[in-house]
Amino acid sequence: MNKVTLLDGGMGQELLRRSANPPSPLWSAQVLMDEPEIVEAVHLDYIKVGAEVITLNAYSITPERLVENGDVTKFSALQAQAIAIAKSAVKKSGSEAVIAGCLPPMITSYQPELAPDIDACIATYREIAAEQKDHVDVFLCETLGSIREARAATIAAVETGIPVWTSMTVKDGEGTTLRSGEPLEEAIEAVKEAGAYAVLVNCSWPESLTQSIPLLKNSSLPFGAYANGFTSVDPLKSSATVAVLKARTDLGPTAYADHVMGWVESGATIVGGCCETGPEHIAEIAKRLAQLNNQNSGVL
Repeated sequence: MNKVTLLDGGMGQELLRRSANPPSPLWSAQVLMDEPEIVEAVHLDYIKVGAEVITLNAYSITPERLVENGDVTKFSALQAQAIAIAKSAVKKSGSEAVIAGCLPPMITSYQPELAPDIDACIATYREIAAEQKDHVDVFLCETLGSIREARAATIAAVETGIPVWTSMTVKDGEGTTLRSGEPLEEAIEAVKEAGAYAVLVNCSWPESLTQSIPLLKNSSLPFGAYANGFTSVDPLKSSATVAVLKARTDLGPTAYADHVMGWVESGATIVGGCCETGPEHIAEIAKRLAQLNNQNSGVL
């Protein structure tokens, strides 16, 4: 059996569950500014339950988002704060957890049509990568809904010389199609050509990611998945905050882990959770992986 790497779970929604403040357009970055202690607590909780990789809380720290909803002059300071908090959490945990850099959608999730042309995308991702590259062990380009964004993020991250895992988001109910409407198969080939070390899918229904798995497997690269637990992401397209999104009631830790272990049985070696999954979900996956390892001990 191949070694399976366990990612953390969702950060933004978990922060909002613990925050004393309502959601803002800057989402997880707002919590970073107002309640940084919560960010560290979430990182620590994920590490304690078995996450081997924690991702920087930098998902909404892009120049484009800060121009629209914040102060773009705070870009570098916020990136540095996210890095410092992740490092502090790893140190306090006493674990060997590694830190993943975060190259997210430039403007907003699930609306890749809003992103600029490929050259502008690459320029922005280079800015983000430059802030993070000296402090992370791997780059996670995540929740990318078009070939343009996925390719641009991968190119910028690969230039740093750090391993790059590129993760794309597919349509709910159509796991072979990106949110842009482009074929996932073409996106996988594009990021593979750009130098991605691993390919993943994330932030879609787990059932949709299960549909994606055969295409990822055909890439010949390491592959994985981490799903969200939203009923639908469509309401976010007409709202400034995630307050309009609702969580499914059928994806508790046990049910979610059932999906994840199906991916592992199909060969996935990088798994975790996205929005609306929390430490309890990662704990259940860690338990299942440990049981699987015990069952396979001694097998050549």
